[in-house]
Amino acid sequence: MIVEDYRCYFCHNTQNLHVHHIFHGNANRKLSDKYGLTVYLCGYHHNLGQKCVHNNKEMDLELKRIGQKAFEENIGTREEFIKIFGKNYI
Repeated sequence: MIVEDYRCYFCHNTQNLHVHHIFHGNANRKLSDKYGLTVYLCGYHHNLGQKCVHNNKEMDLELKRIGQKAFEENIGTREEFIKIFGKNYI
């Protein structure tokens, strides 16, 4: 978990929290779990609101950037990140 604080990454709400896999999709979801690249989002910002991360490319990219930075600071190099996730988001 990138932020272990039990509040939405975007609005800091503490109600109706969902775990969001920063790198989603079948294979990447498992990799997000493996490397702890997840954040809490309220339902509105996860998948229930008009401005949810699954419908907003800017929000999705912001989370991917913080996920990559967390990987590079705590797990491995940028080259390793790209090899695992197939892309550089920074």
